[in-house]
Amino acid sequence: MSSCLLKLAAVALGFLASAPVVADECDQLPPPSVTLRRLPEKLSIDTRYGYREITHLAAEIARPGTRVLGLTRGTATVRAEIHSPSYVDRSRRWECTSPQLVVTYGYDPMTVYIAREFPEKSCAHNEIYAHELRHVKTYHDHLAAIENEVAETLRRRFATGGPWRGPVGNTQATLQRELNDRWLPYIKREIGKVESTQALIDSTDEYERVAKSCDGEIRKRLK
Repeated sequence: MSSCLLKLAAVALGFLASAPVVADECDQLPPPSVTLRRLPEKLSIDTRYGYREITHLAAEIARPGTRVLGLTRGTATVRAEIHSPSYVDRSRRWECTSPQLVVTYGYDPMTVYIAREFPEKSCAHNEIYAHELRHVKTYHDHLAAIENEVAETLRRRFATGGPWRGPVGNTQATLQRELNDRWLPYIKREIGKVESTQALIDSTDEYERVAKSCDGEIRKRLK
C-alpha cells in the first residue's frame, strides 16, 4: 500500500586533481565539509478517490486481485548544494577550493490516500488510516537509519584532508559529473531500500485483519 517516487535535484560538486598551488594561501581556506539534513515532514490526507482508483494507483506494488483501500505515497527528494571558497594562484593556471557540501533529503510531499467509500471519523476510515501511518513511520525510520552511513560515505569522498587543488576552470563540470554519475544514484539506492520493509507491512494477515475490523463495516461498504 505504499510507493516511493524519487525526485533528484543535481547541483554542482567537484573533484580536483593534485596540482602545484601556493600552499600557504590554500591552507587559509576552511576545511571541506559535508552536512546531511532531512526535509521537514509535510503529510497530507487525500480522500477524493474511490478504492478502484486507489487500486489503480497502487498497481505496480499491490498483489494481483487485491482491492487497495489506502495508499501511502512519498516523493523522495534529494537536493545537494555546495559553497566553495577558493583561491587562484598568481599565474591564473591553478586553483584550490574547499567544498562545503549540504545534502537535504526526505519525502516532499508525503500523501496518505484513503478511499472515499469510508467517511472521515468512521471506524473503517480510522482503521485504514492507522494502517497507513505504519507506512509513514517506516519511511521516517528508514531515513533516520541511513543518515549516518550516507553522511560518512560522502565525507570520506568530499571532506577528507585539506582543500582540493587543480587547473583553473575544471572544478564545476568535473564535480557535477561525479555527483550525477555516482553519488545521486547511490543516495537513490539507499532510499529505495525501504520498499522491502514496506512490503512486510502489507501481509495477507494484515489485509484480512483490516477487512474484518469494525464489525464487517469495510466488507459491507465494498459490496
